[in-house]
Amino acid sequence: MEKYSQFRDRGTGIAPFFPIPSQSSGAYLPLVTLLFLVRLPLLVTFAATYFLVLQWMPLGSWAKKAMLWLILGVPGIWWIDLQIDGVRRGSLARQRFSRLPQPSTIIASSFTSPIDSLYLAAIFDPLFTASYPHARKVEPISLLTAILRALRGPLEHPPPGTELVDLSTLIQQYPSRAIAVFPECTTTNGRGILAFSPSLLSASPSTRIYPVSLRYTPGDVTTPVPGAYRRFLWNLLSRHTHCIRVRIAESIQTPEPESANASANSYATNYFDTLQDSSRDGASNGDRLLSEAKPAALSVSEKKTLDQVCEALARLGRVKPVALGVKDKVAFVQAWVKHRRR
Repeated sequence: MEKYSQFRDRGTGIAPFFPIPSQSSGAYLPLVTLLFLVRLPLLVTFAATYFLVLQWMPLGSWAKKAMLWLILGVPGIWWIDLQIDGVRRGSLARQRFSRLPQPSTIIASSFTSPIDSLYLAAIFDPLFTASYPHARKVEPISLLTAILRALRGPLEHPPPGTELVDLSTLIQQYPSRAIAVFPECTTTNGRGILAFSPSLLSASPSTRIYPVSLRYTPGDVTTPVPGAYRRFLWNLLSRHTHCIRVRIAESIQTPEPESANASANSYATNYFDTLQDSSRDGASNGDRLLSEAKPAALSVSEKKTLDQVCEALARLGRVKPVALGVKDKVAFVQAWVKHRRR
């Protein structure tokens, strides 16, 4: 893996783009093959029924969620380890609903697998969005598109003709739904948090953001390398069960707009902070968050908000932020594909 050493974070040595190897089936290969062959037509049938028919029908949210849980149940995803900051195990039913994402709030989720979107839809039924490294606005997308984006290559810029909107506009248009944002913009193997897009900052002031971390056991259902459809389906359907470790942090509020003088001061502060940080070995949290966005574009309060969300996701996932982003992922994919073709 020395040829990919440039795609490791300098400060931590973490390689967030490498696929996680699968455990060999060994003597159980005939059994897991039979399990795969039984589950595959069931998964295709249930998924096609939902995405081609049921999602367009005027059914209640509970009926749609039940179908999504049925899709999750086919590959054996029924063990969910859920923990919420400030809530003891077994006492969730006695807690206020404000500790969970609600309508008109934002879910800032980790992004490692197609299962991320499916699980979030089955629990919170949010409106999904796509973020881009240099854009504050987001692209509204469907659940199916969100699932497929986890299997596709990274995009530094939105495709021509893509209509981007502010999160505040989406909240006004869909007040009865939460908004799901993937601020890393592309998938990883779950071992690090990539540089954030500034898209979370397009929400109205005081909007609540809930960091949500999802991790999987076994971890080989993550899809850091695009196009691994067959590998993902095999790892998903050939195991008897999978566990999702879900962690939800306390909400973080988007910052209030700053005055012109404060913005000017934040420009100078961010600029000189960046000069100082760049002289150090490794990368600080601020560098990691701003590695793909212009530092002058963010005020001090905005930078602090992104820091808080990034640190919360890192803490929930028991990982660290890395000084890598979508641009590095694009270069990694090119090197990976080139090596595989040899």
